[in-house]
Amino acid sequence: MNKILEGAEARGAETKLWNFSDVDIKPCNSCWGCKNGEHGCVIKDDMRKLYDALDKADALVLGTPVYMGQMSAQAKIFTDRLFASSQFSPRFSPYFKETNAARKKLIIVFTQGNPDAGKFQVYFDYTKDMFQFLNFDVKDIVVVAGMRNEAARERKDLDAAMKACGSSLVLG
Repeated sequence: MNKILEGAEARGAETKLWNFSDVDIKPCNSCWGCKNGEHGCVIKDDMRKLYDALDKADALVLGTPVYMGQMSAQAKIFTDRLFASSQFSPRFSPYFKETNAARKKLIIVFTQGNPDAGKFQVYFDYTKDMFQFLNFDVKDIVVVAGMRNEAARERKDLDAAMKACGSSLVLG
């Protein structure tokens, strides 16, 4: 993640790193309070900070380990909570507003212990489709495989590729 942000910063982007372990994000409680009025999500937690940051952002890089063949529970809670934002309503939704259509650029980074980068491709494709459904402009899905053998930060072969990924968010 840090190398992707470095690549974006090298092109003049302002970046902010959020770690799911450092924020308190509760799961959606399906109350529909976000859609019954103009006040957004009724849950008072750190997701409010993330909504504000997303409002101002041109792009998002979402990094998550693969657990049990899919994104982590923390990443899934974040993703589910996007429902409360009018920015990310699907076009068919009665809550969709063209003026709110996000079209935020998105790179999703999956890390996994399995050395086969294509092992969970069906899930990666599903995740890409889901974010496109929410009006994100998915620029790339990056899979860093074989994490059981060596941590990503120790793999120097990844530095240039991850920086180029970040740079691409600013250029395109």
